[in-house]
Amino acid sequence: MNKSKIEWCDHTWNPITGCNHGCHYCYARTMTARFSGDVRLNKMCKADYSTQTGPDESTLYILDKPMLSETGHPLVYPFGFEPTFHRYRMDTIGKLKMGNNIFVGAMADVFGEWVPDQWIEEIFTVCLEHDEHNYLFLTKNPERYMKLANAGKLPQQNNFWYGTTVTRPDQEYAWFESGTYNWFLSIEPILEDFGKFGATVKTAPPWIIVGAQTGRSKNKVIPEFEWIKNLVLTADTFGKPIFMKDSLIPIVGEKNMRRDFPKQLLEKTISEKMQNKLYEACSECGKVLRKNQMVALMARSKRGTPAKQYAYLCRACFENSCKNMGVELPKLDYMED
Repeated sequence: MNKSKIEWCDHTWNPITGCNHGCHYCYARTMTARFSGDVRLNKMCKADYSTQTGPDESTLYILDKPMLSETGHPLVYPFGFEPTFHRYRMDTIGKLKMGNNIFVGAMADVFGEWVPDQWIEEIFTVCLEHDEHNYLFLTKNPERYMKLANAGKLPQQNNFWYGTTVTRPDQEYAWFESGTYNWFLSIEPILEDFGKFGATVKTAPPWIIVGAQTGRSKNKVIPEFEWIKNLVLTADTFGKPIFMKDSLIPIVGEKNMRRDFPKQLLEKTISEKMQNKLYEACSECGKVLRKNQMVALMARSKRGTPAKQYAYLCRACFENSCKNMGVELPKLDYMED
């Protein structure tokens, strides 16, 4: 689990890495090459991993524990960009205490044709167990969404968001009917003008993300200002949020940047563990509040021993208790607010 540098999410979670799409502009493939070590030697350590044949007949790798380098450090991508299921990463979601927007599979296409249903179902199971987070999926193979949905295997929970990556307006993407699934469109890198896009749809996707091609490719496509403007107009026409990645700043300028989110992705929830740690019920009225908004009652059995906390009161109940007991109300920090 990594704190994300991707602007539209809080964390990335990569239980699967690697991809068989072969996109020439793929940043993930370049990154894995830097952190894979000697792939040929890694594959010789057959006791450290297992393999299986994918639905498309390709070879898939499975790691139940991290593979270590000669110096004892975990190899993040021991098989380079070949599809790998890191099963040992499945418990990392539970380590996040606050609700986050989590991009699942930033270094893979979780819904590629080569990925077994079992892997996807295991990931869904973990996500369903930790429903304080929002999960954002992204694929270039939207047909897989439809196959899973038709089989009743695509969760419809409100915190699941299914995105499709496209680079040109003629490419297929998943379009779910309102009230069925949350979905979004990621246009990155934008390689053509989507100007006619707004005229061909009855409504815009619930969320649009757009970014320019990065890297130093000699054939890199630099989007035009009008391309971005047309997408913004489409989003605004239908009242939908649009998120422009920082790669567009040189194209449109900072003052024209839009970084909109769907309302749900702006609302943070917390895990049950953190709920118990941060919140308490008033011992008098029972109202549940954050502890830092309450008054802690403390006592000690004898002089010289540390005071122990035994209850919390909301501010109103604390002031009433002091009044009823004829105790002078102490001057506390919150009274100066």
